[in-house]
Amino acid sequence: MMLWILFALMTAAAIFAVLWPLGRKAGAARTGSDLLVYQDQLEEIDRDRGAGLIGDAEAEAARIEVSRRLLAAADAQATAHTPAVKPSQSLRRRRIAAVAALMILPLVPLGLYLMLGSPDIPGQPAFARIKTPQGNESIDSLIGQVEEHLAKNPNDGAGWDVIAPVYMRLGRFDDAVTAWRKAVALNGDTAARESSLGEALVDAANGVVTAEAKQTFESALARDPHEPKARYFIGLAAEQDGNRDAAAATWRALLDDAPAGAPWVSFVRSSLARVTGEPVPSAVTGPNAEDMAAAEDMNDEQRSAMIRGMVAKLADRLHADGGDVDGWLRLVRAYIVLGERDKAKGAAADARRALSSRPDDVKRLDDLVKGLGLEG
Repeated sequence: MMLWILFALMTAAAIFAVLWPLGRKAGAARTGSDLLVYQDQLEEIDRDRGAGLIGDAEAEAARIEVSRRLLAAADAQATAHTPAVKPSQSLRRRRIAAVAALMILPLVPLGLYLMLGSPDIPGQPAFARIKTPQGNESIDSLIGQVEEHLAKNPNDGAGWDVIAPVYMRLGRFDDAVTAWRKAVALNGDTAARESSLGEALVDAANGVVTAEAKQTFESALARDPHEPKARYFIGLAAEQDGNRDAAAATWRALLDDAPAGAPWVSFVRSSLARVTGEPVPSAVTGPNAEDMAAAEDMNDEQRSAMIRGMVAKLADRLHADGGDVDGWLRLVRAYIVLGERDKAKGAAADARRALSSRPDDVKRLDDLVKGLGLEG
């Protein structure tokens, strides 16, 4: 829509520029004022010559120049009084030109656009098309277009923001580092941009959290202590430094704060199992597509019953295999959400018994119990 509004304004401006001079009346003919000025100048030259202010040669040269201008002004005045075209003919020609301008200026560009352009393609931001190629455009050609644009406009921060994650997906990590540096410099420091820059630095170093990358992640966490990507890589840096306990603590805290459905949870679980030597905790079973479809037709009481059934399944699984500390933490939270504090306290007690040989996990449980106000 904005494109068409812009076209309309440009067309209106072009029409106005053409019609404005056509609508103006012909200028008035020269008067005799120019002739009088030049005659006065001739008399003034004679006075200066008589007073000895200028020499004979200078006076003669000045008289010749002013006389030439006087003759030119006389010829112009004579021509102005004998128009070559009658006023009615001139008016008719201006009207024809105006009508032609009104028709040609809008119709010709519109016809060319409909013939050569793509009016049926939905409007998109300049760089959004790199993510959703239209027609026969390949991702390589779109990347080439953006790169060409950025070569001519290196200060376009939005372009660097778009191309950087594309480089990451294509494995062009050095280019991604450059792009994220540009994005940070032009668009400002944010936790997300600095974390993405740090990730690109790690990938460019074949998975090693370099000193520069670690500093970038720490800067991101200073801006947002909950930024998940930076928290994960800080844990990875601790693992690579040989501090497995610090890595495990970092990743456990990250899992505790994970929002429901976070796509990176399973990856962090695997990393945690790698440093602790424990099996990967099984994910909590959630509603499948059929459950979600059925829930749409339920009333509030039926939905509550379905949720309670899922919580009961989780409790049964944990009592059968109590090694999943994350499952215990979720069970305690679930009981609190359902308003069943006594069951939450009982689940916490069961968890302490099941995890008694793992003091770090018991501490996590105690921290949760304290935060939920379940003590006493």
